[in-house]
Formats: sequence, structure tokens, C-alpha cells
Amino acid sequence: MGLSLISLFTFVFLSFLLFFFHLASSRQSFCHDNEHSALLQFKESLAIDKSASYDASAYPKTTHWNLEEDSSDCCSWEGVKCNEDTGYVIELDLSSSCLYGSINSTSTLFNLVHLQWLSIADNDFDGSKIPSAINNLSKLSHLNLSFSVFSGQIPSEMLELSKLESLDLSKNGLLQLQQPGLESLAEKLTNLKVLDLSGVNISSSIPHGLTNLSALEFLFLESCELEGTIPSSLGNLNNLIRLDLSQNNFWGIIPFSFGNLNNLIRLNLFRNNFWGTIPSSFGSLNNLIYLDLSQNNFWGIIPSSLGSLNNLIHLDLSDNNFWGKLHTSI
Repeated sequence: MGLSLISLFTFVFLSFLLFFFHLASSRQSFCHDNEHSALLQFKESLAIDKSASYDASAYPKTTHWNLEEDSSDCCSWEGVKCNEDTGYVIELDLSSSCLYGSINSTSTLFNLVHLQWLSIADNDFDGSKIPSAINNLSKLSHLNLSFSVFSGQIPSEMLELSKLESLDLSKNGLLQLQQPGLESLAEKLTNLKVLDLSGVNISSSIPHGLTNLSALEFLFLESCELEGTIPSSLGNLNNLIRLDLSQNNFWGIIPFSFGNLNNLIRLNLFRNNFWGTIPSSFGSLNNLIYLDLSQNNFWGIIPSSLGSLNNLIHLDLSDNNFWGKLHTSI
């Protein structure tokens, strides 16, 4: 009788083990045939050229894609991440992968419709326009196309990616955001927390509608051919941690409302045409560690309120027209 109970216990125990093993096995992610094929075709459409990436440590991540021990499972390939339950590719990181060649809307990259995170930064797409098929990737929350030699007008289809939280198109010197422009972007991509358009030719003023991006934490608009005055409404973006408006054609005074940006850690207004005095409200920016107001036309006495910025590590006020003595608090 005792032996039978032991046998029954052993049988039940082994059954549970087999059940959990089967359950675990069934949850392993194996990529779908169509996505496996799309990735390989995307790889084959581009050449490998070490000079295509700026990063000295760059290397071609796609080299061993079809040479893996289990080449049928693209989820195991470098730079590829799949959803553990569905097996669909949800992340693709081919940044600094020495990829060279043109890309257009027929690229199989845009067949990866489950992507949530995509970076093809620091490659050379040979002056290609950003393909309008980018809107196929409607689930994207993070998109990085920086340092990748794209050119031409940013397509309106990109503004259909309403789930985007991070968009980096920086350091593409021939890229434009004009029709549609910055105002249209601010109307459509309202979930953005990170926006980097540094080096993109915008050639407009900052629209009041930029405050639609109320979740913004990082805003980089360096060298964008921006002009005009800074709207006081910019001070409503009080989640900003970093703000860079350097090397543009802004003029006029800095709005007093900048003092509302009390989460700012870095503020860069270098090389513009701002004039007037530094607003005393800057003394409210208690978290600032970096402040660059150099190469502008500021004048007058440097406000004593800057002396309350106890976390400041970098301060550059050079090449302006200040006068008078520094307050002892500074």
C-alpha cells in the first residue's frame, strides 16, 4: 500500500514537472517567418562599411544574423528583441552598425509592424529621404535616426506615430522640418518626453503650440535656423530637465517665465542675439548645474539671484555686454 502511495506521488510530481516544462517551453519566443525574412532582406539591402559610422567602437551587428547556431530564431540575433509571449520583434537596435546604402518605402524594415523601439542611428543612408512608410510602425514609442545622413523634408507620415515618447533626428545636416513644421509636430506628437532636432533645418520661430508637449523633459533645438523671440509660454514646460536653444537666430529678451522651469538641470542659450538683462527669475532654477548664456548681447548688472544657484558647476557669461560689480552672493 505504501509503495502504491509513493508511486502515485512520484507520478503526480513528474506530471507537474512536465506541465511546467511544457508551459515554459511554449512561452519561449521564436520569431515569425515573415519577420525573420524581413530582417534578412533588410540586412542584404545594405552594405557594410566601417566609415559609415562615426563611433570608433562601431561594428556590424548584422554580420552573424544568419550564422547563429539556431539561425531560424531571429529573436536570438544581436540587436533584436522579441516579445516573450508572441514572438514578434518589438525592439531593433542597429545603431553604430556600419550600415551603408539608400533606404526607401519598399524596405522590409517597415514590415516589422510590431516594433516599439527602433534605433538605426550612426549609420550612413546616403542622403535618403526618411521613407513615408515609417507610418507602418504605428506602435513605436522610441525612434532614433540621428547621425545617419538622411536628407530632405521630414515626411508628414512621421507625425502619425502618435505613441512616440522619444524622437531623435539630430545631426542630419540636410534634413528639414518645414512643411509640416514644428507647430504641426507639436500638435500631433503630444506624448513626447524627448525631442532632439539638433541640426535639422526648421527655419521658423518657436510656435506657442509647443506647449502642447507638456510631458517634455528633454528639448534640443541646437543649430536649427530658428529665429524670432522666445514665447513666454515656453515657461509652461515645467517638466523640462534639459533645454538647448543654442546657435540659432533668436533675439529679444528672455521671458521672465523661464523661472518656472525649476526642474532644469542644463540650460544652453549660447550664440544667439538675445539682449536685455538676465531675468532675476533665473534665481529660481535651483537644480541648474549648467548655464551657458555666452555670445549674446545681454547687458547690465548680473543679477544677484544667480548667487542662489548652489548646484551650479558650469557658468559661462562670456562675450556679452555686462557691467558693474559682481554681487558678493555670486
